[in-house]
Amino acid sequence: MNWKSALAIYVLFWVMSAFIVLPFGVKTPEELGVEKTPGQVESAPANFRPKRVLIRMTILATILFALFYGNYIYGWLSVDQLTVFKPA
Repeated sequence: MNWKSALAIYVLFWVMSAFIVLPFGVKTPEELGVEKTPGQVESAPANFRPKRVLIRMTILATILFALFYGNYIYGWLSVDQLTVFKPA
């Protein structure tokens, strides 16, 4: 695999990890017992920590990419194994 392709796939895993990681550890102002800013939506996070989110995204993306690359090298799972209906 070309290193540019590997980097592009890693970036895709990294961006996808954001959607998986973002909901964890977020608390609303009501849950933390702090005042809401005027105009703030009730469900808006009061303790958003972007650095922690970036670290978690990087760890998850690295694990997922390692599994992907291991499958690419060793062929643990192939397209034929994923096919439910085989063509006649």
